[in-house]
Amino acid sequence: MCPHCRAFITTSDRTCPYCNESVGPRAIDRREPGAILGGFIPHARYTTVIILLINFGLYVATALYGKNVGEGQALFAFGAKLRLAILGYHQWWRLVTAGFLHGGIFHILMNSWVLFDLGAQVEEVYGTSRMIALYFAATVCGFFASTLWNPGLSVGSSAGICGLIGAMIALGVRHRSTLGDHIRGYYTRWAIYCLVFGLLIPQIDNAAHIGGLAAGYGVAYVAGLPRIASGTTEKLWKGLAIVCIGLTILSFLEMYLWFSQQA
Repeated sequence: MCPHCRAFITTSDRTCPYCNESVGPRAIDRREPGAILGGFIPHARYTTVIILLINFGLYVATALYGKNVGEGQALFAFGAKLRLAILGYHQWWRLVTAGFLHGGIFHILMNSWVLFDLGAQVEEVYGTSRMIALYFAATVCGFFASTLWNPGLSVGSSAGICGLIGAMIALGVRHRSTLGDHIRGYYTRWAIYCLVFGLLIPQIDNAAHIGGLAAGYGVAYVAGLPRIASGTTEKLWKGLAIVCIGLTILSFLEMYLWFSQQA
């Protein structure tokens, strides 16, 4: 999409055929191949793969710890969402850490499969900064909605994933065209499938899905698509992404300190 007139163009265009403005290369094309672990991490999925690596690392840690104390206790110790802990003991960091934990191999494999493809699409369309911000917002809002609706234990990256779906729906809503209509319809069906799947399986936390979907849509609708990289708006989104990363690190630090006190 042209960053100047917002018209849909091809990835090979270097001058917009509608407004005749120069169009720079995509963010994923500007990355140096050797800069990302020697090319081990796919460029179009850089942020997504980092999230997946964190998820799998924490899954292994909770699985090993769970052999001694049980899966539920292990998830709680590593930062799962629980209403009493959040509202009663003000452990708000759980709204972040819960989004990186998974209960069982099937849970993490299903979420990872969806996130691997969807994350690359969102990162390419919205850019890394916006993706980080909306994924963070969707995770926090999703588990906050879950806290209000469901008092029990809840974990998973599906709140953030639903936020990515919401972001793609926002893309189709904001940009009215035949292609925009197709994008909106396609990802609206994704959202419906996700919610119906949650209704059919009682263990799935649909409140987190709805909260994440709404947050992802809202942030993406306000954010819009990246414009000139040196512009003030892009610097603000980069700053916001740094804040989100910092809050995520702080949340895991809070989890570690709390975990150390319990040990």
